Amino acid sequence: MSQDSRVQFLVLHFTSSGFERSLETLTQGPVSSHYLVRDGPPTIYRLVDDSRRAFHAGESSWQGSTQLNAASIGIELVNPGYRDTPQGTVWFDYPPEQIDAVIELVRKLVRVHGVRADRILGHSDIAPQRKVDPGPKFPWKRLADAGLIPWPEPGAVAMKRAEYEQRLPDAVWFQDRLAKHGYAVPRTGNVDDETRKVLIAFQMKYRPSRFDGVPDAESAALLDVLTSAPAPP
Repeated sequence: MSQDSRVQFLVLHFTSSGFERSLETLTQGPVSSHYLVRDGPPTIYRLVDDSRRAFHAGESSWQGSTQLNAASIGIELVNPGYRDTPQGTVWFDYPPEQIDAVIELVRKLVRVHGVRADRILGHSDIAPQRKVDPGPKFPWKRLADAGLIPWPEPGAVAMKRAEYEQRLPDAVWFQDRLAKHGYAVPRTGNVDDETRKVLIAFQMKYRPSRFDGVPDAESAALLDVLTSAPAPP
């Protein structure tokens, strides 16, 4: 086949604002997105045609591909994101009905454009130094349960975790595995600030109960299982 879709990636975001302001920003500001998914009632708005480039990803990278605006569809979810309070950062939940709508939208886009499962991503995946959306409250596991994205098998993770609790891999191993998974990560051999941000993005997605950027046995096990699985065709 001598051609395929412009769309190779789907990128999910939160808007950090309510519906009216989000719609104004995405239609009249310097940024744009193909789709906006309202929180209540859950409604999908198409703002940019799939065939055209929207400006939602910014400086970005995944699996060696860069500047992903040209090859992606952006999906913005109306959600406040987070608020910093004296008691710490508070992250906001997504209504289940909104996620239902997102799953159906993603399923449709995958069918139309043939997007690979490992290229359905969050903004924090493709720009971990700058972005944290869609955040730890986004239920990636629901997309996995819908058959849309890969997910580490719990039994395999438990076995690997027991191994890594005996001996934790070094920084080079974590950087190599994060890069193999798809992240742009420095190869300094140290757990520096940039590496921590990448690990935070990974933990928010696969272990949202704790995302401190600290290399540990569970994170190593999740990385091992995910990067040892056969690559999608």
